[in-house]
Amino acid sequence: MPVSKERFIQMLKEKGLKVTNQRLLVLEVLAAHRDAHMTAEDIYELVKEDYPEIGLATIYRTVQLLLEMQLVDRINLNDGCVRYEIGETFGEEGKHRHHHLICNTCGKLVSFRNDLLEDLEERIERETGFCVSDHDLKFYGQCRDCKKKESVEEHTEV
Repeated sequence: MPVSKERFIQMLKEKGLKVTNQRLLVLEVLAAHRDAHMTAEDIYELVKEDYPEIGLATIYRTVQLLLEMQLVDRINLNDGCVRYEIGETFGEEGKHRHHHLICNTCGKLVSFRNDLLEDLEERIERETGFCVSDHDLKFYGQCRDCKKKESVEEHTEV
C-alpha cells in the first residue's frame, strides 16, 4: 500500500525531524521502488529528476538520518553495496519486515514477506531470557528463471 506524502510528513514530525523536500523525496522514492533495494546512488538518480540541485552527499546524509530514525532499513547483501528500503512497518519497534532470497546465478533479489521465525524468537526468549528485537535472514540459491534456463540448456545439449 503506497504511503501518502501527508503520512511521510506525519512520520517525520513524530520522529522530531524537520520536514524538508529532500527527506520527503527520499522517502517517496523508496516507497515507490519498494522491492528495488536501492543504493544511495540509485536514490540520487531518481531524486535529482525532480530536484536537480540536490547533491549525492545530501542523499547520504538524508538516508543516514532516516535510518537512525528507523524510517528506512539498511540491507547488506555482501555484494559491496549498501542498499536501503523503506520499512514495512515504518519504524514500529518489534515488527519484522521480510526476508531476502538471493540468486547465486544472476544476483536477482526477491523479497519474501512471511516471518516464520516468531516461534523461534519466543523459544529463544523463554530459554535464554534474550529478547529478540529484530533479525535479518537471507536465503541464497537459484531463482526460478535461472533454474528454468539451466534446465533448458541441459536438454538442448543432448
